[in-house]
Amino acid sequence: MSRRISLPEPSLLDKAISMVSPETGLRRLKARAVMALYGGYTAARKDRRQTKYWQTSEGSANAVTLPDLPTLRDRSRDLIRNAPLASGAVNTVVTNVVGTGLMVQSRIDRDVLQGILGETEEEFEAFERAAEREFRLWAESQNCDASRTQNFVGLQDLVLRSTLESGDVFALKTFIERPGWPLATALQIIEADRICNPDGKTDTPFLCGGVEIDNYGAPLAYHILKAHPGDVMDKRSRESLRVPAYGRDGARTILHLFIRQRPGLVRGVPYMAPVIESLKQLDKYTEAEIMAAVISAMFTVFVKSEDPDGLSSMNETPAGAQTGRDDDEFRLGSGAILDLMPYESIEIADPKRPNQAFDPFMQAILRQVGVALEIPFEILIKHFTASYSAAQAALVEAWKFFRSRRQWLACSFCQPVYEAVITEAVARGRLHAPGFFSDPIIRAAYLDTEWIGPPRGQIDQLKETNAAKERVNMGISTLAEETAALTGGDWEKKHKQRAKEKRLRVEDGLEGSMAEPSPQENDDETKKLLEEETD
Repeated sequence: MSRRISLPEPSLLDKAISMVSPETGLRRLKARAVMALYGGYTAARKDRRQTKYWQTSEGSANAVTLPDLPTLRDRSRDLIRNAPLASGAVNTVVTNVVGTGLMVQSRIDRDVLQGILGETEEEFEAFERAAEREFRLWAESQNCDASRTQNFVGLQDLVLRSTLESGDVFALKTFIERPGWPLATALQIIEADRICNPDGKTDTPFLCGGVEIDNYGAPLAYHILKAHPGDVMDKRSRESLRVPAYGRDGARTILHLFIRQRPGLVRGVPYMAPVIESLKQLDKYTEAEIMAAVISAMFTVFVKSEDPDGLSSMNETPAGAQTGRDDDEFRLGSGAILDLMPYESIEIADPKRPNQAFDPFMQAILRQVGVALEIPFEILIKHFTASYSAAQAALVEAWKFFRSRRQWLACSFCQPVYEAVITEAVARGRLHAPGFFSDPIIRAAYLDTEWIGPPRGQIDQLKETNAAKERVNMGISTLAEETAALTGGDWEKKHKQRAKEKRLRVEDGLEGSMAEPSPQENDDETKKLLEEETD
């Protein structure tokens, strides 16, 4: 059905202008009619030269994304393999988000578990320590990986790196019984290329990119190739397996890790997608500049000669006859004097490299790349030559992005894996958790956690420490929060260790008593000693 457009009526001013100048009044009315036809936004106009040939797509998220994904993945991987800037950007994100790994801290809901797990704080803390110990046993072993090549920290690094590189990655939860190992839960990491429609079927409203979805867009099943499609010699690369998204108990059987950028999008887009072309051009430009600088450093000399036989020999016999030509005689040397014939001249190749505008141009483009990747320019190329305030601002801005990605990794990957491991430990009787399977609220109370990762970098540690001390003194922060932010550690564990160290130093006579006198008590003692000396 066509849209009905209401053309503007001439105003009193238009009528007055038309009486004086009909042509001017007609132009005004025509301009107003065009504005009514195209709307009020200049960016939506299609009759302007600037936007006349701007082709756009009205397709859905899947329609405009899925056909381009294979090419985007291949180009993203090629850049990360061969372009230093692309590789450095991904490494920077992975190092700051994962680093040495996200570690779990059990934080059970004491209000819900009061009277179920126990009554005292000691009983709650005992379960938290037992749960952390059980998960640490699983996470620090390579048995957590179905391929038995990485521990859980390595898997965190792998899934984040694969998500950035390919757009998404899949973690299949499997159960593998191993001799002498108490837990069967293991993870199989599946690359994005292996999830595709079976037998090359075209996408439909309920099967997109290898993902079956329901009327609400929720995943029902995933179709996984038994081998990577690039393994053309492996016959399994053409065989697919349908894996339900949820098991009988309602738990996820496969974790799909990606960042949804549009409603309805079923697959993820590589992190480098907006800057692939820019980074490729910068890589080619850099290579050309390096080659030009190398040629310039060689100081190439061309000798022009009109003799059809080429350069004349430098050696002549006393009789004036020339000897045979020797190309080795023509070379550059320190303080060398070259005698040329009258019809010969010298030309020096001067490519004028290094290019003085190379670095400013690269920095200008990299600032735009940094904006797209949410990494400040200083962090992207490790360029800290500005003031302390500018460097601190860049670090703070970058940390917002790193912290959001860390939260995404903890919620999408680490927490579901922790829940699966603890659930198995409770089912096997390795953890005592009354009511765990009886009520979802009770189960959630047992599984509540915090994930602590490596701390952010500090430009001035003394200022950062003093600021943390002030926040604690003002009551707007806690020792646990500041410990996690400054050192990435667990305050309770550090507190117990400090108490142990203090006790040992007192016992060995290296410090005073455990209960040190307050400043007021010290002043009173000093005053008493002075009075005794005076008497």
